[in-house]
Amino acid sequence: LEVFDDTGKMYVNTIVEGGKRMQRLISDLLEYSRVGRMGNPREFVSLRQPVEEALALLHARIQESGATVTIDTLPDVWIDRPQMIRLFQNLVGNALKYRGDKVPHVRIWSQDSSDLWKIYVSDNGIGIAEEFFDLVFIIFKRLHTRDEYPGTGIGLAICKRILERHGGSIRLIPGQTEGSTFEFTLSKQPPV
Repeated sequence: LEVFDDTGKMYVNTIVEGGKRMQRLISDLLEYSRVGRMGNPREFVSLRQPVEEALALLHARIQESGATVTIDTLPDVWIDRPQMIRLFQNLVGNALKYRGDKVPHVRIWSQDSSDLWKIYVSDNGIGIAEEFFDLVFIIFKRLHTRDEYPGTGIGLAICKRILERHGGSIRLIPGQTEGSTFEFTLSKQPPV
């Protein structure tokens, strides 16, 4: 039985970590590709339902960070519920991840806007500089190194794709003095 020296252990660790990153990347890529191709039938439900399900999935991270999440009144909308759960899981998960040294505060609310709903998710985290607003929705675009913040750089691209499938859009609201505010739209009309 041969024993690895420190250099050998470092190589094995590097290979194992690279394999884990590759597995996460493949999983996220599969999810990204499925959003546009496959989906569940749309249901007319309160948007609060997928928000609460996403928060339940994030429960341990919310507890660990001491975060507070405020959910204001949300509309009833036509959605693919599993995809909308994933969207909120990504947006709230990012607020928990990119918090800096602050206790995260996340607020989710809506605004009626003629033939669509505007939904907002805001946080008090590290924020995103306005010159990067469009880049964050491009697959694999990361603003930070893996050492600073883990992840594959696919989460917001998945959010964008989910909303496009729903006939909506997503953007960052400029002029924030602290944190980030994402605005996305959902139609009031049933799917065609």
